[in-house]
Amino acid sequence: MTRDAALAHVADYYDRGAFQSELAELVTYRSESQNPAPEAAAELRRYLDEAMLPRLSKLGFDCEIIANPDPRGGPLLIGERREGEGLPMVLTYGHGDTVRGQDDMWRDGLQPWELVEEGERLYGRGVADNKGQHLINIAALESVLAVRGSLGFNLRIVIEMSEEVGSSGLPEVFAAYKDRLAADVLIASDGPRLQPEVPTMFMGSRGGTTFDLIVETHEGAHHSGNWGGLLADPAMILAHALAEITDRRGQIKVPEWRPDSLTDKIRDALRDLPVAGGDGPAVDPNWGEESLTPAERVFGWNSFAVLAMVSGVPDAPVNAISGWARASCQLRYVVGTDPEDVIPALRRHLDRAGFDNVRIEPHDRGFFAATRLDPDHPWAEFVGNSIRKTSGGDLHVLPNLAGSLPNDSFTDILGVPTIWVPHSYRGCSQHAPNEHVLKSVCRSSLEVMAGVFWDIGETGGPKG
Repeated sequence: MTRDAALAHVADYYDRGAFQSELAELVTYRSESQNPAPEAAAELRRYLDEAMLPRLSKLGFDCEIIANPDPRGGPLLIGERREGEGLPMVLTYGHGDTVRGQDDMWRDGLQPWELVEEGERLYGRGVADNKGQHLINIAALESVLAVRGSLGFNLRIVIEMSEEVGSSGLPEVFAAYKDRLAADVLIASDGPRLQPEVPTMFMGSRGGTTFDLIVETHEGAHHSGNWGGLLADPAMILAHALAEITDRRGQIKVPEWRPDSLTDKIRDALRDLPVAGGDGPAVDPNWGEESLTPAERVFGWNSFAVLAMVSGVPDAPVNAISGWARASCQLRYVVGTDPEDVIPALRRHLDRAGFDNVRIEPHDRGFFAATRLDPDHPWAEFVGNSIRKTSGGDLHVLPNLAGSLPNDSFTDILGVPTIWVPHSYRGCSQHAPNEHVLKSVCRSSLEVMAGVFWDIGETGGPKG
């Protein structure tokens, strides 16, 4: 009964094909939380009933499936495996819902709801986000239990089916079930590694706010010859308004959107972290806050993006001045930005610049708030040391993920420190056609998580 035996057990689970076979089964569930069809809602429940509940029950969890109090969200599963008083309580999490399958957009030979193996890659919707990630963690727990006969700690789990629609209902459930979800630490997995070959750990995430900017100048479209120079062009007005939000290299000009939380401690944590390379696009050195390093820009600062922009009929333009223009925009923000003031601050900024005719419409769908745990927190140091022991010393540590997660529900409602250990990589095409994971990352992640869970049971977690 040794740590090495637990790692060997979980490696054998992968090598004999069990991981790939079980992932293939999870992929067959068409768990699209963004699909409003009744059959899609039934599939969300079926994932919990058929894929999660039997397995977790066999692992010793007492489970309950809870109806979502928010009609926009799917059901949730919460469970508990208790081994004894005085043992640490670990909370873990995953989400079984996915974005839309985008069935017709995958390349030839691939489809979203069937696992396809091509060389080093396993393709299928949800393999990276998040079915493969919580499968890895569950399998690692099973290996520790098989070798030791116990985990050595108490464990609670949440599997939600609404993360891809902003975790609708999750805060309400957490508030109602706060006592049943209390824990010493959250250890969960989502997002990508910085580099496929090096494990990553992060302790929070950037927040996000999405909204439309709309300009309406007149009713209908009118001939550009007869009315050119007489009617205001809403697209031109909108373009100039956007130029008041950032400069030409994307540096934010809204004062309240410029955070003061990039401390020396955070800069030290981000120093020398790689953000370029891999399968993703090349990093543009001339974009973003000029005084910051690329790592500081994406993990320690705010970023504004225009997600989509339209005026008139782009696919069939005519010689007419449109009466409207719209841009869908997003601010990703770090700790130190007041989420309640994001839209009001923009309103004040545009008004000062003379753009009171630009309307701001926040999107109905909620988003997650920014969170961050200090890299020197005892649980962060404990989990980091465990990962280094398994990896031979390699580990990338981020104060927060560049993307967004429902981490604020864990920190703000449950009050637990949060540690995330991602099992994907940045080129995985998550949320896009051809989503995939790398087999090598899956195998190494199984060993990393088995090591983390073994070490908690062996030592009781950090002292003090």
